[in-house]
Amino acid sequence: MKASDLFVRCLEAEGIEYIFGVPGEENADFMMSLEGSSIRFVLTRHEQGAAFMAEIYGRLTGNPACCLGTLGPGATNLITGVADANMDRAPMLVLTGQADTQRLHKESHQVMDVVRMFEPVTKWAETVRHPHTIPELVRKAVRVARTEKPGAVHLELPEDLAKLDTDAQPIAPRRFRRSVPDEKIINRALDLIRSARRPVILAGNGCIRRRASKQLRLLCEKTGIGVISTFMAKGCVDMDADYCLYTVGLGSKDRINLILDDADLVITLGFDMVEYHPRLWNPDGDKRIIHADFLPAEIDALYHPEVEVIGDLAHALWMINEAVDARVGAAEFDFTRQHSIRAEMWADISEHADDDTEGSIRPQKAVWDVRQVLGPKDILLSDVGAHKMWIARHYHCHEPNTCLIPNGFCSMGFALPGAIAAHLVDPDRKVLAIAGDAGVLMNVQEMETARRLDSDIVVMVWEDGEYGLIAWKQDNEFGRHTDLAFGNPDWLGLAAAFGWAGHYCPNSRDLQATLRTALAEPGPSLVVIPIDYRENQLLTRKLGEITVSS
Repeated sequence: MKASDLFVRCLEAEGIEYIFGVPGEENADFMMSLEGSSIRFVLTRHEQGAAFMAEIYGRLTGNPACCLGTLGPGATNLITGVADANMDRAPMLVLTGQADTQRLHKESHQVMDVVRMFEPVTKWAETVRHPHTIPELVRKAVRVARTEKPGAVHLELPEDLAKLDTDAQPIAPRRFRRSVPDEKIINRALDLIRSARRPVILAGNGCIRRRASKQLRLLCEKTGIGVISTFMAKGCVDMDADYCLYTVGLGSKDRINLILDDADLVITLGFDMVEYHPRLWNPDGDKRIIHADFLPAEIDALYHPEVEVIGDLAHALWMINEAVDARVGAAEFDFTRQHSIRAEMWADISEHADDDTEGSIRPQKAVWDVRQVLGPKDILLSDVGAHKMWIARHYHCHEPNTCLIPNGFCSMGFALPGAIAAHLVDPDRKVLAIAGDAGVLMNVQEMETARRLDSDIVVMVWEDGEYGLIAWKQDNEFGRHTDLAFGNPDWLGLAAAFGWAGHYCPNSRDLQATLRTALAEPGPSLVVIPIDYRENQLLTRKLGEITVSS
């Protein structure tokens, strides 16, 4: 068979379901081979949108999808979404075409070293140099992408090699079980936990794996230890549980940071330093820390764990739970501060639940109403901007992977294409994306993709007419901000042009009804609200008061 046929058969053997992308001339043989395949190709309107779609598929399923581009500009267009997936630990295969190998050694049309470009933003990047090696390359690529910590892997197929014949065959996937921690280190960790009075868990991205979340909840029910989530760990414990201490991650010190200040032991689980740097919660480097994760801790002067529990996180938590059951006598913990701060934080979250403002809507009210209209297993995606800060602080979850926030690479333009992929993964769940008026226009072309696919998604735009997060941060530091204002389209006209339903809601009292209408409509729907970002500076002042008074 042709090398391109073999490549597709290898992807099929790996269970690849989707390839998102924009093909070019150099992908022509691969695209012909893909016809009739069990793999579904989703044509997107920009390669960046394709990468974000593949990222969300990977985050929701734990398995890689592919994003595809041609050589040169097609490859460079992919890179932002690929970097976002890699830093947020989403398994992904990145497939690019390349020119004929006979012209790669010299100056040539659209030729650049794509593999070297992708090396800094992937776990592994390689080119196909001989058709017989394709089975090994694809098998390795999928294994590397899936192996903890998961991430992106890039493979390049030059156009002349794609045409060559080969008698090689796909390699059947064989999965391996992850290594588990030693029993002695589990006992050391438990001794440290039992000697503490005010332990707290800081849960990171690794805790949203389904088995890890289940074992974490069991540990909390046995011990009562509270869980603070990073932005990406939302839903690892149920928001309604007494031991859920909501989310930490703002640059300013928040109520939840006071729990970390008070703790005499911080147990980090599945924690990535890119989520929330230790300088923000351990500035003096004096916290006692247990690090439990799939990989050893990143070396940092302010993150120096006494005990590291390395191996499959779910199994490590199961071992700790078994050890807790085996120990005689309950540990003496004091969670008074944790419970009082949880109550104070809930008062903040629900403060504007009954707002009746007209002309603009507070961020707190917008997030509250979104939580009311979405079910426990429905999916919210947040783009990057000032709205992300409000979602992070005020939107909480019942289940893992029901609030998808980019928080490693933090790329704008993520939410709209991501919502399309979320609906493909599970069409029975409601999918709502929130974006700023800046972020939504960064991949606005994917509105056509959503319409073509009949995606049942809602995109909610918070309109403020400027780069609101940058304005917020400049105001905090300098007392003013530079010119960050821009114009916006006629939103309802834009929705109509792409064949979407459209809604403009300027009043708080109408928001829930508008959202319910949009979520019930077949196909994609746009909801636009004028957002009251005067609340940004009010929150900044409140956080300052919290720090001083507590």
